[in-house]
Amino acid sequence: MKILAVDTATRSCSVGLIHCSKPIVEIFIATGQTHSKHLPEQIRKVLEISGLRISDIDGFAVTKGPGSFTGLRIGISTIKGLVVAVQKPFVGISSLQTLAMQGAGTRSLICPLLDARKGEVYSSRYRFDGRQLVQERPESVSDPCSAVRGIAEPCLFIGDGAVLYKEMIEMEIGRYARFAPDCQNMIHAVTVALLAEKRFSAGDQIDVAGFTPSYIRRSDAEK
Repeated sequence: MKILAVDTATRSCSVGLIHCSKPIVEIFIATGQTHSKHLPEQIRKVLEISGLRISDIDGFAVTKGPGSFTGLRIGISTIKGLVVAVQKPFVGISSLQTLAMQGAGTRSLICPLLDARKGEVYSSRYRFDGRQLVQERPESVSDPCSAVRGIAEPCLFIGDGAVLYKEMIEMEIGRYARFAPDCQNMIHAVTVALLAEKRFSAGDQIDVAGFTPSYIRRSDAEK
């Protein structure tokens, strides 16, 4: 199955393609510029390098959040347009689950943290049981100390929130804190695609018209 995935949940922007669980192409940009500036060209280039047309893609995926409100809207609206055009299956993947998957080689607890600004982080907790990721805490938004409080075992922290609040995390839980290497702290679209492949294999598919981002926190306008 050929799956094209897009991530625009954070400051980085990536487009990835896998075929039968194998990564084929990924284009990753972390310049901090608006994703709308790069995303269409990234998709075009991924298809060009792989020698495929958009109609050759069997399924699409996108990070559904949490993350940047503007970034999520850009990625989701772009993928929605492609799905409507070619009438292929589509799923949304949690940005926190994607980060946790990138740290799934560890046997310890995994705590993905994304910077939510305003001194807060989006967080969850996962564990890899040798076959799959198991979510142990629902996604939430809170201050960093609250997000890690109560952890009393070795835990891998991953994501830009882990980088930003590293010292605070170490002060809160001390020797239990482990941190992912820099290359794993940004979301990769090929990981989104691999998670999507499992969803497609299970028969999951999202209705495009009713799909909305998972913001976790209300926007300032809603407040």
